[in-house]
Amino acid sequence: MGPDAPPAFTLAHVPGVTPDKWVRKWNERVPDVPLVLAQVTAAEAADAVRDRDADAVLLRLPTNRTGLHAIPLYTETTVVVTPKDHLVTAATEVCADDLADDVVLHPLDDVLDWQQPPGRPAIERPATTGEAIELVAAGVGLLVVPQSLARLHHRKDLTYRPVADAPQSRVALSWLEDETTDLMEQFIGIVRGRTVNSTRGRPPTPPSAKRTRSDSTKPTARTSRSGQRPRSRRRGGGGKPRRRS
Repeated sequence: MGPDAPPAFTLAHVPGVTPDKWVRKWNERVPDVPLVLAQVTAAEAADAVRDRDADAVLLRLPTNRTGLHAIPLYTETTVVVTPKDHLVTAATEVCADDLADDVVLHPLDDVLDWQQPPGRPAIERPATTGEAIELVAAGVGLLVVPQSLARLHHRKDLTYRPVADAPQSRVALSWLEDETTDLMEQFIGIVRGRTVNSTRGRPPTPPSAKRTRSDSTKPTARTSRSGQRPRSRRRGGGGKPRRRS
């Protein structure tokens, strides 16, 4: 970008994370600075800001946070993706033990922090979540992922059910520790739901000079605001005049 190019704010995001509502807010509040979206893989997410390919990134935790700030935004529901005619679909929610007899695929780009993945392992690990979805559709096995990824790879012949005791991923906003710019503060305010009138992260507005009145213009006890002296009343003037006999 040349020195005369207009400023822009680049936001990277991992698959399944949809920043649309924040983009709309940005366009309303910072219309002079375009917000550029860039999708990255989970493996590339943290390095996108370290390498300054993006000003900020929406990624999933846990991740290597060396040199990065990270604000957790929300926690995703974990689901098992299965063919529509699978026995698992008879329940509204399952646990990991319910998958013990099934082959559960564990792709190389898996974003869940498993101590021990459920089910029986496949002979080979699929390279990507997208490939694992294709294998589920072919009847090879099941797949446990964040719900947003199940929606991203939606197919008419597949469905999903929540897994109550599976690890959950947290979506976070991350950026370089030593580069919290004014534009970064603007975006932080948007994702945290600050109102447009919030002054956090912006230079304070100088207080306006207080209006003062000179003593000569202040109303006194015997002077009305119009500057006229009020008429005096006679004592006892509030009653009717007495008739003389």
